[in-house]
Amino acid sequence: MSASSSSASDACSAWYERASAEYQAGRYEAALEALDHFFALNSTHADAFHLRGLVSFALGDGAAAERWITRAVEIQPQAVFFNSLCVVQTNLRALPDAARSAQQGIQFEPNVPVLHYNLGLALQLQGQLEEAAVSYKRTLELEPEHAAACNNLGTVLRALDDLTGAAWHYQRATVLDPNNLEARSNLGHVLLALGRYEEAWPLFEDRWAGARTLIDQAGAGRPDLPLPQWKGHGHDAASQRLLVFHEQGYGDSLQFVRYLPLALARFSRVGFVCPKPLRRLFEESLCTRWPGLSLLDDFPEQFSEWDWQCPLLSLPLAFATRLDMVPAAIPYLYAEPSRSAQWAARLADLPGADLPRVGLVWAGGNSGWSADAARSLTPAQIEPLLSLRHVRWISLQKTDDATKRMAPDDASGLLDWMDEITDFADTAALIDNLDLVISVDTSVAHLAAAMGKPVWLINRFAGCWRWLRGREDSPWYPTVRLFTQQQRGDWSDVLARLEAALGAGSLPPPV
Repeated sequence: MSASSSSASDACSAWYERASAEYQAGRYEAALEALDHFFALNSTHADAFHLRGLVSFALGDGAAAERWITRAVEIQPQAVFFNSLCVVQTNLRALPDAARSAQQGIQFEPNVPVLHYNLGLALQLQGQLEEAAVSYKRTLELEPEHAAACNNLGTVLRALDDLTGAAWHYQRATVLDPNNLEARSNLGHVLLALGRYEEAWPLFEDRWAGARTLIDQAGAGRPDLPLPQWKGHGHDAASQRLLVFHEQGYGDSLQFVRYLPLALARFSRVGFVCPKPLRRLFEESLCTRWPGLSLLDDFPEQFSEWDWQCPLLSLPLAFATRLDMVPAAIPYLYAEPSRSAQWAARLADLPGADLPRVGLVWAGGNSGWSADAARSLTPAQIEPLLSLRHVRWISLQKTDDATKRMAPDDASGLLDWMDEITDFADTAALIDNLDLVISVDTSVAHLAAAMGKPVWLINRFAGCWRWLRGREDSPWYPTVRLFTQQQRGDWSDVLARLEAALGAGSLPPPV
């Protein structure tokens, strides 16, 4: 080797080592500068292309990262390159490509745990749950103390309705990583679904930890308030004031506001930070009956008027709620009489006014939530129900996606006044004039059930914890009847049972 070649090689090595050091130190712009010097001397170095991709990814440019790492793979295929490419493609939601990259890496090195883990994640995000479970199990065979694989396998098993297996893996994840609050939260959800409330509520307090993950992007963080959280302390709070705040979806508030009057029995005043669409309903249903209860549009600028705070879904913990002591007295939400009377008059003027009136919600209203598609039906799927002419069908469908609405030419058997509905108080007034509500697991089902209306809940396979497992009734709502999917993604059995029930004389008596 000539002296000049040796000098160039030494310079290349120096620039590459500097780029690596800058990348490891988090100085990404400096790493890019060093790599530019490197590529001026050597444009065929696979490791350098890989490093350039990692730097691009760290800077938030996933598309560039994919291009650079793909070039590294083309020059010299290595398992580590395929793994990085899988991570980038997963982040870009190019999930089939991500799975292929991981599989190619496994062909080079079959026993690398992280490749099997990342393959499992790419498969899980595509809904290929059985295949994802295989990958996570292989990860754990190779690395038994892989806490993230335990947690994700628990989530896959939960989605497959293997709650016992899910609980075991979540518990194992918390043992391997005691700071894994997401696994604790997941374990809490499973224990709630199993009806083990006393064990579950403390774990459920960590529900914010995994609110925003790569798997579910719809969550939000817990508000940081300058007040201690009330957890059912035994001291005398009769002269003190409690601030409760809404969290998660509208259905959660509709279900758990039942606890506010119970809290008012322990405090001189209870305030609830309430979303605007619920405010009028809660004012008319709750504040008129309990003067010590007030509603706030947002958190106050000053907290001096309050002594304690509590997230709404932490009230079951504060009241030590067990499965056999759920506060299930209904109704606790009501329609405003004059508004209800207006709907009564409109319905009475329709032909066939004596037909049973059935409200229908066939799709969720939050397309950004990972479970929204699983809980929703399409207009085409519910068409056989609408063909039943011994029922007056009333749409209660609100959604953020116009494609979920029934097209006018497809809705010959369905009355749809929902464009006139501005909030839940309006919805309650319409529901007040119905005989039955048939709904997927969404806020309207909670509203109707809290009003004491008969509700037939179209419940997805491995559904929400609050509906438990192996039941057709609900301890939370005495008037709810569950129609649960038997096979994941297959609504045919549920629809057949609904159609049979509607034709079997089991409709409630008319309003």
